[in-house]
Amino acid sequence: MSPNAFIRTTLPVAALSLVLAACATPIPPTNISPAACNAEAARWAIGRAPDEATVERARSETGSKSVRVLKPGTAATMDFRPDRLNIDVNDRGAITGLRCG
Repeated sequence: MSPNAFIRTTLPVAALSLVLAACATPIPPTNISPAACNAEAARWAIGRAPDEATVERARSETGSKSVRVLKPGTAATMDFRPDRLNIDVNDRGAITGLRCG
């Protein structure tokens, strides 16, 4: 095969490969969850009592699928769930912090 024939054959194939690669759908990273919560969205709840309405509003506004209220001495699993909102409460019954996990 002559050099010109080689270039005429290879160049279109290479160009087509680049075009097809550019159109491919990228695979999303596995360590990022679209359902992850945003605890900052519920900072307004700090200092309030964790009543049903406050807890549900915090869950909804953070985009969490689930929520748990952690009072002092409450046993809790150590599994990390990016779609779960944890609400920390002090011994006086006031919300002291919110975090995802």
